[in-house]
Amino acid sequence: MALVFLKGHIKVFRWILPESYGHAMNLELRHLRVVTAIAETGSVTKAASMLGLAQPALTAQLQRIERALGGPLFERDRRGARPTALGELVLDRARVLLPAMKGLQDEAARLAGGDMAMSRYRLGGVNSPILGRLVHRLTADQPTSQISTYVSWSVDELARMILSGRLDFALSGVCGDAVPSAELGLAWLAIAIDPVWVLLPEGHAQATADEVDLADLAEERWVAAPGDGCFGDCFAAACARSGFTPRKMYETDVRGSIDLVEAGEAIALCQATFRPVPGLASRPIKGSPLRWRLLLGWHPESQAGQFADRVIKHAALGYADILDRNAPYRSWLATHPGFGAQVNPEFEPAV
Repeated sequence: MALVFLKGHIKVFRWILPESYGHAMNLELRHLRVVTAIAETGSVTKAASMLGLAQPALTAQLQRIERALGGPLFERDRRGARPTALGELVLDRARVLLPAMKGLQDEAARLAGGDMAMSRYRLGGVNSPILGRLVHRLTADQPTSQISTYVSWSVDELARMILSGRLDFALSGVCGDAVPSAELGLAWLAIAIDPVWVLLPEGHAQATADEVDLADLAEERWVAAPGDGCFGDCFAAACARSGFTPRKMYETDVRGSIDLVEAGEAIALCQATFRPVPGLASRPIKGSPLRWRLLLGWHPESQAGQFADRVIKHAALGYADILDRNAPYRSWLATHPGFGAQVNPEFEPAV
């Protein structure tokens, strides 16, 4: 098989099939994105949702790609889709070609525009309080750049998407001193370190306390959002140090957590940056036993890595925007050094 790169159009390349097939099919980068998306999600249905396509349309497209390449790319059963040997070969090539083509497009856009900017910023987030502000600031700074977002509860999923060239940056959080896996070779920078607080109904006995002792909440039911947060081992350990085991623990999305707190069915763990909700009160936990580190991740050898300083600056400014709207947390930070912003939002990017 011979690869004719940049044949006629920047998006198109040609994979020359053996003569027995009687024709040559033009494969486009979008076809490689389809194969990569299926491999990353492990499901044609999930890949269709990620790509914004109908599932039957994606299935038909995969079948055409497989016919062109001469065999199945995935084994599909009730457990999902797993790459065949041919699929692994195509994925290996895709993981080289897709980042290379994106890098070429970014380089061309910079040279054509005379400005050091990426043509597209693809941002992933895990329950991030500043994703919206980062998008807002990037849009204002780079109005001609396309900006897209992808949300996942899994730091590892976002890291794999960066490695495969489907994302440029990820905003995620980890509990305490934990760090995302180093196996994928990504760079991670702490934008902020925040305590984890509790979210209570305003009528709760602890809602007006300056800080809440976990031991005083031993009989409560708890709720938090899923993902790589502090609701697992860290929370259990903190409760054990306070002499109790949580009675009941719910896990749902942010809206569901708020609903349960409003209904008086549970109290929630929340980031200290959580925007105030009428009828609810967020209070510090005595001793700050749980810490949430907001991280920005990227691949240092990718094209996007050249623009990391710019994104770091806007992430830091986005965090400052959040603090501007949260007077109680600003007051708390004044007497608790070490928490809050870890990056000076006034620094000048290197690019």
